[in-house]
Amino acid sequence: MADAIVIGAGINGLTAAAALAAKGWGVTVFERNEEIGGAVRTAELTQPGFRHDWGALNLSLFAGSGFHARFGEDLARHGLEFVPVSDCFATAFPDGRWLGVSTDPALTSARIAGESAADAARWQAMLGEFAEDAPHIFSVLGSPMTPASLARTAFRIWRKRDSAFLLKLARLMFTSPRTFLEENFESPRVQAMCAAWGMHLDFPPDQSGGAVFPYLEAMANQSFGMVIGKGGADTVTRALRGMIEARGGRIETGAEVTEILVESGVASGVRLADGRVERAGGAVIANLAPRGLMRLLPRGSGEAGYDARMQRFRHAPGTMMLHLALDGLPDWAAGAELKRFMYVHLAPSLQQMSETYTQAVNGLLPREPVLVVGQPGTADPSRAPEGKHTLWVQVRMVPGTIRGDAAGAIDATDWEAAKEPMTDRVLDILERYAPGLRARILGQCVMSPAELESGNPNLVGGDQIAGSHHPYQNFLFRPVPGRADWSTPVPKLHHVGASTWPGGGTGAGSGTMLAEKLAGR
Repeated sequence: MADAIVIGAGINGLTAAAALAAKGWGVTVFERNEEIGGAVRTAELTQPGFRHDWGALNLSLFAGSGFHARFGEDLARHGLEFVPVSDCFATAFPDGRWLGVSTDPALTSARIAGESAADAARWQAMLGEFAEDAPHIFSVLGSPMTPASLARTAFRIWRKRDSAFLLKLARLMFTSPRTFLEENFESPRVQAMCAAWGMHLDFPPDQSGGAVFPYLEAMANQSFGMVIGKGGADTVTRALRGMIEARGGRIETGAEVTEILVESGVASGVRLADGRVERAGGAVIANLAPRGLMRLLPRGSGEAGYDARMQRFRHAPGTMMLHLALDGLPDWAAGAELKRFMYVHLAPSLQQMSETYTQAVNGLLPREPVLVVGQPGTADPSRAPEGKHTLWVQVRMVPGTIRGDAAGAIDATDWEAAKEPMTDRVLDILERYAPGLRARILGQCVMSPAELESGNPNLVGGDQIAGSHHPYQNFLFRPVPGRADWSTPVPKLHHVGASTWPGGGTGAGSGTMLAEKLAGR
């Protein structure tokens, strides 16, 4: 009998297992896929020698996480390697211009000054404010989320700062990207460059609660840079596996859990698809989307309101992934300097981002989707044969269920038929910004929202952040009100993953904080 059973080997399930194993717990992890990692996987998806990150590319949140701070040396012994990135992100514009953020603040400020001297001055001032404010913001985003813990965090912030700062922070948490950016910058290009980060996390320009992510990403990338995994994002999951197994833990892949066993009202273990029953003496930890968790409780949790809210959990619009093997980096029309950037956003205006999001949530294939173009070979040439490159293209947003096409050109309403014409639309956009790109493609792998969900059931409808982060479903309300502490109505059954507080990304917050709660720091 294990002390803890973990269902799902995503990053939060693995960090929970590793942290508990470090405390002496016997842990067993069951993963339905043949590979661990969830959305943090790397594979040769196109051609031999080309290593593509299946989902997550940017590992900055993990590098800055509480888990890495505590176990970084252990992870390094098991092979974890990061590659630093100094040219972090840029936006290319249709008129051949671009704007980007590098870790040299003078260089970034000079680029912004080319748009607006006032904006450059505000950027520099904001950078100074960030150095003072960031620890308090991260203390909210990296702490357990209960009324009592939130009150304690607010009190600590108030003691170190004052009431005015506390109100400023609260306002930031509920402000829309457009409001925040228009209050701080006059250039539409500077606004668009920052606002593109909101689209990574289900925040179009006018969505309340969306300002904090563009603000943090812009300032953190400027201040600290970005990191990716040496050879692929799976450097993290391989190191976590090494940590778990070195402490006697067990990870079993190709092992689908079909039921969470509840006996005398308490979670006692799991039933697997092959009929086996495995017992857990201390905890069952589900790294699952809410409806996935409820499927494993055929008789429900015993609390009807909880069950109903979990079934109504709202997912963000879907995404589509293009993985390209190229014979060289794109020849960006805006200039060769863009080849140095890890991310190139094709999101040239707040208007386009708003229209794209509205079309997607209404079930329409967007006329001009936002593209996040990752160029990992700029920092890590080990991902492709010499002189060759991989391109990581995330299409934001697209509908999980298609009702029509905003451009009126694609008749298909199922992804099997719509994938090819939608891929052509994306490649047409890339060609406009990087002429000749199609001729450079050596191989491609396209994943529709349906295929993303098939590869990872937590990505419902291709939602790569595993649930909307809008205020009604964030903080104390994630995944449902009263359960932001990773508890469920079933004693000894716990819920982690991107659908729980503190949400999506590679920061591993829920897995780490739950392990601390169960075993103590």
